[in-house]
Amino acid sequence: MPSKKVSIVLITVFIIIIGIPNAFLYVLNNGNPINKYYVEKHIPAHLSEMGYSKQDIVLQDYIEPKYLINKDVYHGHYRVVFKDEPNLEYLYGITKNDKEVVQFCEKETRIGDNSYGDMTAEKTNHSEEICLGYFENRE
Repeated sequence: MPSKKVSIVLITVFIIIIGIPNAFLYVLNNGNPINKYYVEKHIPAHLSEMGYSKQDIVLQDYIEPKYLINKDVYHGHYRVVFKDEPNLEYLYGITKNDKEVVQFCEKETRIGDNSYGDMTAEKTNHSEEICLGYFENRE
């Protein structure tokens, strides 16, 4: 009997030693899957509620910024490029406390497919009345 208990303990320790670092590396490389789920579930629904269809949108996907953003929202967020404004990327997030969809006031100015200019906070065609500062509350 003792050898069976020892082997179970060794297997458990081995799984912990291998599993935890692999899970940590996965989250570092791919982002938190729970946050990604919230973002991919709520933001497309929000866009539909706002009256946008898939024909109005050129690009929409989940992204993980490489730098610190507003701490009131989950780190991963959603970018949207509308058909009538192909040079602007609108950024959306999910608040941590209320799980509400918010649009960031700042928009990325696209120069090319993977090239960006300065961010703009000016009101544009698809700006929402209430927005959240992308770089606010970072400390």
